[in-house]
Amino acid sequence: MTTAASSRDDTFPKLLARNALVRPNRTAFRHKDFGVWQSWTWAEVHEVVRAYASGLQSLGLKRGGKIAIIGHNRPHLYWTMIAAQWIGAIPVPVYADSVADEMAYVLAHAEVTHAAVQDQEQVDKLLSVAERMPQLGRILYDEDRGLRDYDHSRLHSIRSVVEEGRARLADGAEREKLEAEKQAGNGADLAIILYTSGTTGRPKGVMLTFESVIAAAEIGCDFDKLDETDEIIAYLPIAWVGDHIFSYAQAILAGLCVNCPENPETIAEDRREIGATYVFAPPRIFESMLTLTMVRMEDAGALKRRMFKFFIDHANKVGERILNRQAGVGAWDRLLWHVGNVLVYAPLRNRFGMTRVKVGYTAGEAIGPEIFRFYRSIGVNLKQLYGQTEASVYITMQPNGEIRADTVGRPAPRVEIRIDENGEVLYRSPGVFVGYYKDEDKTAETKTPDGFVRSGDAGFFDETGHLKIIDRAKDVGKMRDGSLFPPKYIENKLKFYPNIKEAVCFGDGRDFVGCFINIDLVAVSNWAERNGVTYASYQELAGHPLVYEMIEKHVDEVNRSLASEPRMGGAQIKRFLILHKELDADDGELTRTQKVRRGFIAERYDPLIQALYNGSTEADISTEVTFEDGRKGVIAARVKVRDMKLYPVKQAAPLPEAAE
Repeated sequence: MTTAASSRDDTFPKLLARNALVRPNRTAFRHKDFGVWQSWTWAEVHEVVRAYASGLQSLGLKRGGKIAIIGHNRPHLYWTMIAAQWIGAIPVPVYADSVADEMAYVLAHAEVTHAAVQDQEQVDKLLSVAERMPQLGRILYDEDRGLRDYDHSRLHSIRSVVEEGRARLADGAEREKLEAEKQAGNGADLAIILYTSGTTGRPKGVMLTFESVIAAAEIGCDFDKLDETDEIIAYLPIAWVGDHIFSYAQAILAGLCVNCPENPETIAEDRREIGATYVFAPPRIFESMLTLTMVRMEDAGALKRRMFKFFIDHANKVGERILNRQAGVGAWDRLLWHVGNVLVYAPLRNRFGMTRVKVGYTAGEAIGPEIFRFYRSIGVNLKQLYGQTEASVYITMQPNGEIRADTVGRPAPRVEIRIDENGEVLYRSPGVFVGYYKDEDKTAETKTPDGFVRSGDAGFFDETGHLKIIDRAKDVGKMRDGSLFPPKYIENKLKFYPNIKEAVCFGDGRDFVGCFINIDLVAVSNWAERNGVTYASYQELAGHPLVYEMIEKHVDEVNRSLASEPRMGGAQIKRFLILHKELDADDGELTRTQKVRRGFIAERYDPLIQALYNGSTEADISTEVTFEDGRKGVIAARVKVRDMKLYPVKQAAPLPEAAE
């Protein structure tokens, strides 16, 4: 069955009805609860969603109205989106880990009248800021634990709303009216508003039509040949455009099965049980899995460690070429790789839950080349793509046989890309957004008169026609001597090391590059245990002299690597410090998609930046932090600063001119 949407099936409710007709008994959704998978077929999902849509009407949700969706990946929350779309309302997903203040801003800005949430935690957040959202009249919840004694005049369980809808649909006239509502929708209608993560300020509401989202889903399904036999684990934030395309739009378009894990801790196990064939994760997830693997291997016996190292080294030599089906790999090397596959690579893929994966993607930010190559070398068909919320994800993709760690691929099908004079990447595609909700000025600033979108990223096409993204255009700078300063490029090199979780570099307009580093608590605490290093807190471990020595070696290796690259050699790190706390989204230092908010960090840690550049060997800092229960506290520390050796750059060469 083709995944293409017909001219009649131009909305997701219509595509759902198509699936219920052509594949009624095929499993559409699964959810693991208390260790047991519960399943729904497409026919069952269609019946629930239709009743849910009628129930939402009974609660006053109207065409053009907005309903917020807040929580982790749960079938009823995905079904809220399609039920709302059935009656012409617009879903507005919100990050589940947002603090109440962030939620209040988005819901008030979007003029949300209804909200569907996962559990008591989300209900409490909304009720705590209810006075800032007077238009919010009804709150629906999926899990009722802890909510029995609440005032239910405005609270409703999703299941009760579905049952109300079923009762209403017993009337044939009501069924006809609801069918007419579905048919009244068309591809040009607004399908969803997705709020950006707010890297540089308040989140912006990106308006996407059904035409845009379905076109993007078609691009992905056709490119990777996805169909109803595929399985995906839905665990990324439902407010993120990646999850919306992969776990919602493509699932409904192709008829593939969406599996919702029990909780974040069981994702790898659940992925193994299901046998996911299509996976997506940001670089941080792949980095974490590799870090945990390396930590476990340090605790293994000597023989097992030697075997692991031998076969991983061999995989690094020939694994990617074997995966790409390239010539030039000898029979002995192939045999040795297959032996390694039995002993090491297949067990690793199984641990990661990737035994049946036919294609995996990473995006959101650049992944370290060594990490990317590691997964491909052990047989995981991992690719990079470059996308944005404003594009309904797809801008570039990597065709089979043309997968490289240092590029993000060629323009995706039906996507045009051009490079502006200042190096900024612009794109035009059928997935492009309508505009920012209630922000015409920002829309005009972002979209050109001829329909191209300014990505905000700097990049260029290499000689093979592949796009290379250097950094955010606004973040790429020049040092005082004219050397190029690409902070994200340097930071990704640092984050290759399992001991380094996050890094923030400074250098634009300065004499040299300085750097903040966050250690990875899992990796470094494991190292500390093996080496007899005692500590009582993250702060104490981060400031330990032996930890500084370990990180200094990593920074030195990065400097050597930068010195060997003509365009990047001037950006070696001269001074660094290890931050006394982990950067945290709750403290405003990271976005909800875990991207660094550079401006905020520079302002918050100004005393430490001053210490990096005034020659100080240490600096005092006091930082307000937010605990999990919402309470505030202060962490005070004396942070040490280390000087690094800089290496001669092998040759100087200017950045190549941007190519179209």
